[in-house]
Amino acid sequence: MTKIKISDEAHSYAVYHMAILFFDEVKIVKSTLWDYSIVFNNESMEICSKESEPENYKFDLRLNINENVKMAVFKYFSGLTGKRNIPWGTLIGIRPSKIASKLLEENKSDKEIIEYFKVHNSTDEKKAKLCIEVSKNEKKFLKSVDNSVSIYLGMPFCPTRCRYCSFISDTISHCKSYVDDYLKAMMYDIEKTSSYIRQRGLKIGCVYFGGGTPTSVSDEQFETIMKSVYESFIEGNNVKEFTVECGRPDSITRKKLLTMKKYKVHRISINPQTMNDETIKSMGRGHTSKDVIDAFNMAREIGFDNINMDIIIGLPGENLDKINNTCIEILKLKPESLTIHGLSLKRGSKLFEDMLEDKRIEAPNQDDIVNMFEKAYSCARELNMKPYYMYRQKNMVGNMENVGYSLEGKECIYNIQMIEDSQPIIAIGCHGVSKILFKETNRIERYPNLKDVKEYINRIEEKVNGKIYFLKTLYG
Repeated sequence: MTKIKISDEAHSYAVYHMAILFFDEVKIVKSTLWDYSIVFNNESMEICSKESEPENYKFDLRLNINENVKMAVFKYFSGLTGKRNIPWGTLIGIRPSKIASKLLEENKSDKEIIEYFKVHNSTDEKKAKLCIEVSKNEKKFLKSVDNSVSIYLGMPFCPTRCRYCSFISDTISHCKSYVDDYLKAMMYDIEKTSSYIRQRGLKIGCVYFGGGTPTSVSDEQFETIMKSVYESFIEGNNVKEFTVECGRPDSITRKKLLTMKKYKVHRISINPQTMNDETIKSMGRGHTSKDVIDAFNMAREIGFDNINMDIIIGLPGENLDKINNTCIEILKLKPESLTIHGLSLKRGSKLFEDMLEDKRIEAPNQDDIVNMFEKAYSCARELNMKPYYMYRQKNMVGNMENVGYSLEGKECIYNIQMIEDSQPIIAIGCHGVSKILFKETNRIERYPNLKDVKEYINRIEEKVNGKIYFLKTLYG
């Protein structure tokens, strides 16, 4: 545990988030038991350890106070630890491309934007360029249409629980006794939500069926829920995009793929996360890389021409050679989009629990993480894809990012809308969150569905009524 004493608690957040880039555990303390001390002055700050003389950092007048504090702490610990390959520098926000978007709106050149990222955040040029490219590529999808909403549907079941996952989901085998009850509750939610949308004359832009794993239920159950979704939201509505995140290849059957074709699904995801069987097994996924290939080829045979694949960089036991193998297999399959995630050690995941119990986690070092991301991005470029959306998360291994790449015309519009808060979203099903936008005041309000499956079933009427009341605050 690294203990840091600071003279002004107003800067605790900035100091903590910079220090945690360099140490496994950090605590801001008031006591005399400290490892490092930070003293703030009017136009400078001093940092020292108990064994060293204070180092003075004069504030840069181009930066605000928060940026100056982060920059000084970042530079001090970077020099002290020798850990310098941190591409995002001091930037900790979840949507860095918003900075590029704002600067582009001010008619700044790419060169000026890159310099801004360098001066204000010590951000690597490659990351600044990535922000610029994402901002330019997503721009055409951010024009919202009045009275247009998108629909999110959540299936809270999975074939097995992945070690890195923290979502409120359960294994389908454990929940079989109440899956039918959940689907009935979900269809009630669909019916009432659809009725409200029709009454208010709202247009449906995108429909996204995620989870969990929507295809973890039986073929018959999947047919039933897909029929309900189609008749309520797709049929006659000219939606831009209907995505089903199949995800796990061990949940995909020919019958389910045919059901998705029957009900006009435009885009599906078949997510390996890695194409290395040893890692797949250690993550508790219950399938093989061959299962991924077989499911992908079956989807192609049935006629799907917009298939996304997800991979995760930083999984325990993975290295550059293993990422290279994953990329080789993906290049053979040629998906239309590739979403590259950085591993996030999320509270509630088995990996996070292992870390708390001091169990050994074989994680790549910082340099390897950066090189693995570069390899994955090269794979996407080799497939002629461009980055179109990006976000970051807390506790990401290597302090990196999640980026969606796609062929032109195969972007996931819903993902852009969700990340950029550019479209109202009405959520159906367990753990979904509805979101409405008040453009005049630049305000966003949210209404969460229940996370517990049994509670969602038992309180479905109450919560659906609450959601409709919430939507009426914008649409009447």
